[in-house]
Amino acid sequence: MLMRGGTSKGPFFKSSDLPSDPALRDRVLLAAMGSPDARQIDGLGGAHPLTSKVGMLAPGSLPGVDLDFLFAQLQPDKDTVDTTPNCGNMLAAVVPFALETGMAAVQGDRTTLRVLTLNTGMQCDITVDTRGGAVQYAGDARIDGAPGSAAPITINFLDTAGSVCSGLLPTGKVRDRISVALEGEQTWQLDITCIDNGMPLIILNAADAGCTGYESVEQLNADAPLKARLEALRLQASVLMGLGDVSKKNYPKMTLIAPPREGGTLATRSFIPHVCHDAIGVLAAVTVATACVLRGSVCEGIAQIAVSGDSCLVSVEHPSGEFSVDLGLDPDNPQNVTRAALLRTARLLMRGEVMVPSALWPGHP
Repeated sequence: MLMRGGTSKGPFFKSSDLPSDPALRDRVLLAAMGSPDARQIDGLGGAHPLTSKVGMLAPGSLPGVDLDFLFAQLQPDKDTVDTTPNCGNMLAAVVPFALETGMAAVQGDRTTLRVLTLNTGMQCDITVDTRGGAVQYAGDARIDGAPGSAAPITINFLDTAGSVCSGLLPTGKVRDRISVALEGEQTWQLDITCIDNGMPLIILNAADAGCTGYESVEQLNADAPLKARLEALRLQASVLMGLGDVSKKNYPKMTLIAPPREGGTLATRSFIPHVCHDAIGVLAAVTVATACVLRGSVCEGIAQIAVSGDSCLVSVEHPSGEFSVDLGLDPDNPQNVTRAALLRTARLLMRGEVMVPSALWPGHP
């Protein structure tokens, strides 16, 4: 099934319908998506990282877990299949796919299933509208980065801290001062926050990168010197985060921040990691929101935030709108985030068969 999940899109498969050998599975997925080719003209991919994603589902393997979800990030012009990070947008289509295929049963007007993301071991509860005994896609919920409106899908993340890294703050600090060697023997010194609350991020003040933080996606993608500086920073900071050489990895992502301009908490421009996101990833938004409540992070003095009791609503501005994250906080320690909930939408776009060259998967009909 080809599905939109949040602001992403890609085919969803039953894991049992794919090769059990990961190497062969990846070759099949590359062929199905048409990678490597910048246009992905020979496959289902949409020539953009946000439309080069795959979801794979199986019945839950742990007590209390309804579904196992494996996410794969492909790149249009590369032969890589990365199953290390999560994707919160594609998560929005997981329960609809399971209900459409009979992998799970409708529970009533609302169906809530617990999903284990095999990429990182993170669990979440996903609730969809199932009035009338089937998944409802039409509704009044709107998310920036996707046109129109649709039925709301609520995702409540249960254990996001340290999804890929060793913990929430993988360097052991809420703020790091780093010196990055650039071409021409230049040195770039700046403060960053390295954080992983669902997605490993390197957060920096846009002004430190020579930007306003309000540039368009097209302007940022055309700025080759900026992207070179960000990649040099990413490669160096990743070592501090315990991630090693990430030159061939899709994480950590890079997030530029600036004061809000549209009434939100802060403005962002997110690189994923080499292309500027048209919006911001779900788990990147959760991680940025978390940094906003941490004293001493690079967001302090930039984010306009007010913590009230045991909750905090963070509005993350991005190039195509805003993304609201509802954080639950420990009353005894407001810097301890206990819950992250958000709203997404999804839609089934197509069901059918995807063809791959027969020589690629010998013996498969």
